[in-house]
Amino acid sequence: MVRCRIFLLCLLFYPAWILAQDELRAQDERTPIDWQAGIIEFDRRIGDDVRRLIDDVVFTHEDTQMFCDSAYLYSEANTLRAFSNIIIEVSDTVTIYGDQLFYDGNRRWAELTGNVRMVDPQMTLYTHYLEYDLDANTANYLDGGRILDAENELISRWGFYYADNKEFFFRDDVVLINPEYIMETDTMMYNTATEIAYFFGPTTIVSDENTIFCRNGWYDTRHDIARFSRDAFFTNQEQSMTGDSVFYDRNTGYGRAVNNVLVRDSIENVLITGHFAEHFEEQGLSVVSREAMLTMIADNDSLFLHADTLKSLYHKETDERQFFAYHRARFFRHDLQGLSDSIVYNMADSIIYMFHEPVLWSEMYQMTARHIEIKTTENEVKWIHLHDAAFIISEEDTLGFNQMKGRSMIGYFRDNALWRIDVDGNGETIFFIREDDGSLAGINKAVSSNITIFVEGTEVTGIQFIRQPEATLFPPEDLSADDRLLRNFQWLDRRRPKDKQDIFEWR
Repeated sequence: MVRCRIFLLCLLFYPAWILAQDELRAQDERTPIDWQAGIIEFDRRIGDDVRRLIDDVVFTHEDTQMFCDSAYLYSEANTLRAFSNIIIEVSDTVTIYGDQLFYDGNRRWAELTGNVRMVDPQMTLYTHYLEYDLDANTANYLDGGRILDAENELISRWGFYYADNKEFFFRDDVVLINPEYIMETDTMMYNTATEIAYFFGPTTIVSDENTIFCRNGWYDTRHDIARFSRDAFFTNQEQSMTGDSVFYDRNTGYGRAVNNVLVRDSIENVLITGHFAEHFEEQGLSVVSREAMLTMIADNDSLFLHADTLKSLYHKETDERQFFAYHRARFFRHDLQGLSDSIVYNMADSIIYMFHEPVLWSEMYQMTARHIEIKTTENEVKWIHLHDAAFIISEEDTLGFNQMKGRSMIGYFRDNALWRIDVDGNGETIFFIREDDGSLAGINKAVSSNITIFVEGTEVTGIQFIRQPEATLFPPEDLSADDRLLRNFQWLDRRRPKDKQDIFEWR
């Protein structure tokens, strides 16, 4: 039984024992460190196998050469300690300098301290402490380092270098300084051959033109192009743009954002959202599509507008901004709704322009024309101008509709309520006239070149026929359903946006 247990223990530990023996044998088979020096000294106080080497000291170990002013060589351990003017020629492309060196020939591992400098054709690393694994061809520093290449300076607390791939990994207080911008991050990988930086934590890039933030992405510092993701945004003095993924070309000032896009105009207090956006910095142009929505923020009542495509254009010369919504544009505000194929909002004069079969609703009134202009001041409607084929309709209970028609009309507002309508050219009206007790007195049909109408809610409080008036009050039973409608009458209430979500439904 004892022999059986011993046999089982041998089987259990045999693989680990074999691996340990193989490792020791591999270390024993390491090439001894070769050396030469001007002066050789033995000092038994340090050790029996220790040589002190002075003047023009050169060590050769496999394919690596090391130079220094003086050193201690420990032959049995196959290690050395070197001092002053350290030079390690790691390869044809990598050379390391420092004040002191410890080198383990069995592990092919070097530790340098004091004014350490590692140089390859693409960059120079400066640090106070560096470890270098010559077998793996990797280096790392633990207490701060600085890298300089043709255009960039990179500083971090911790760094790891894969020389074969020309890749640096950085952690803690990472700063990349470029003549055009400064990048700060928590974790970064930087390829010194391609000059591309990859970041894996909160990252901020600040330049004179804009500020960029993300939590993941890459930046090609040679070609000044980048892609950012995870909470990515960039902002300038006038606008900011965010998205799940943001691409940016600093040379052309072109930015692109995809999915959950938000463009904010801080000056005009406007938001544009969607799932695809492009920004052209030189032109001051932002374009948003895919469920695009513009929100004009107001304390009392914000306006929400949707269209296939939304544009924001800033004119630097005049310091003016315009917003464009085109193809199936619809908007909603509690006191004002509308739709048309395209809408333009000019911030300079605070006028909204509606083109191509526009329809506008204000409280109980529906307004149509060839195109419509809406004048706003401090988020209040001041007047609405209906150009060509102007038509205003309001529903009169279930009996019919009050109607006003003309070549053009201007409706004036007080406290966002319509109070006066001026009809200019070819004026026609139909109004349901009621007695003081609310009973229907008749239906008034009138024609006049120019008409001014005063209203309060649904009630007409006064009418002025200015040129060539013809008016008749008909008993309700004398007018058929068709006679109660002016030519080209259309009641479009089914298309009216009833809430914010309705703007995404084109009916």
